[in-house]
Amino acid sequence: MQPAVSNPRTTGLLIIDLTNDFLHPDGAYARGGQTSPEIAALPERVLPVAETLRAKGGWIVSAEFTLVPGKGGEPFISPHLKAIRPFLGKGDFAPGSWGQELVEMLKPADIRIEKVAYSAFYMTRLEWVLRKAGIDTLLVCGIVTNGGVASTVRDAHMRDFTTTVLSDGCAAFRRDTHETTLLDLRTVAGQMTCAEAASLIAGP
Repeated sequence: MQPAVSNPRTTGLLIIDLTNDFLHPDGAYARGGQTSPEIAALPERVLPVAETLRAKGGWIVSAEFTLVPGKGGEPFISPHLKAIRPFLGKGDFAPGSWGQELVEMLKPADIRIEKVAYSAFYMTRLEWVLRKAGIDTLLVCGIVTNGGVASTVRDAHMRDFTTTVLSDGCAAFRRDTHETTLLDLRTVAGQMTCAEAASLIAGP
């Protein structure tokens, strides 16, 4: 599919999980030894897109993975996630916490959504808020390409949003996984680089 941005004011930069607990050196993933230079480089790469879209009246939407606390503050963690990320625990990705927030470089977000699974649409108010804001076009970036990004992009496609993946604005823990996922997503979304997106939004 071809990438498209027909009107910046009805376009949202949908940022998936570029939050402190995922990216910051003091965050949950760094404490658990799960870091990636490709992922760490994303905020700086995405920043020009965010700044250009803001200047043109568009929307910055941050979808932030959340571990909902239960009794005693112990979070509900899906078994598959607990198996691959056993270091996650109390206080990590908690609602309203510093760790759950969008990284400082990309703030502020016009809309923030708590997400509890891969897709930012699953059991959230995201679609409702996008419709209310008049957003019909999404530029999707964030982590991981084969997880939150891919699931969200497919759900956006099913809801008839015009969707483009920022190909160098997302990353996975393995480069080959990232590239394979981008190939798979070409049937449901356009693709362009962050530099191409910023230029397109800026206009002639």
